[in-house]
Amino acid sequence: MRSNALTRTVVSLTAVVGLAAGTVAAAGTSFAAPHQATKPAASVQDVSVLAVNNLGLTTTQAGYVQCWLQDFWGYTGAIDGQLGTNSWKAMQRNLKQHWGYNDSIDGIVGKNTISALQRSMKAHQGYDGAIDGIAGPKTKAAFKRFAADSKQYC
Repeated sequence: MRSNALTRTVVSLTAVVGLAAGTVAAAGTSFAAPHQATKPAASVQDVSVLAVNNLGLTTTQAGYVQCWLQDFWGYTGAIDGQLGTNSWKAMQRNLKQHWGYNDSIDGIVGKNTISALQRSMKAHQGYDGAIDGIAGPKTKAAFKRFAADSKQYC
């Protein structure tokens, strides 16, 4: 009887230790090799660089902007209505030359890109909002007017 109780106790303790370590089967191997750290497939910044940011434009309207960028600012990508990294790099070249953009030509639509775009839209598209680097409704409406004006380049 005592042997049976002792056996049950040992089995129970083994099960508890195994569960605490992961599983009963893995209890003996869970400490054998250190956990290998895995590198993520893409960082958050990598994903944001690849993101499309049409600032409220339809693909047709964004395609008009791409035609303008192609004609004047060295955009060589497809006219697909997707304002991605290469479209924004071309736009940043324009903004750097004429509208006070003072950051790297990286294709990321950040606060500096939006501020320079707002200065351009204020001069030519009736934008009457603040130069705050936030692409709010007034910025998007002015950008739509710019896209409509850019249709002639397609």
